[in-house]
Amino acid sequence: QWYGKVIKKVDTFYASSQTCHCCGYKNEGTKDLNVREWTCPKCHSNHDRDINASINILMQGILAN
Repeated sequence: QWYGKVIKKVDTFYASSQTCHCCGYKNEGTKDLNVREWTCPKCHSNHDRDINASINILMQGILAN
């Protein structure tokens, strides 16, 4: 615990920015850090790299219970 909050660790190698938070598709084409936005070829959702990663990390923390 830290300041009354529970800390959950997410695997360092989890592909949070490459994984579509809507359908779970892993887009290998987004490994390049210059790719800031991408569209999922499976569900056609548009993603900002950082926002998508933060949602995926949040969900991993929630699912870790």
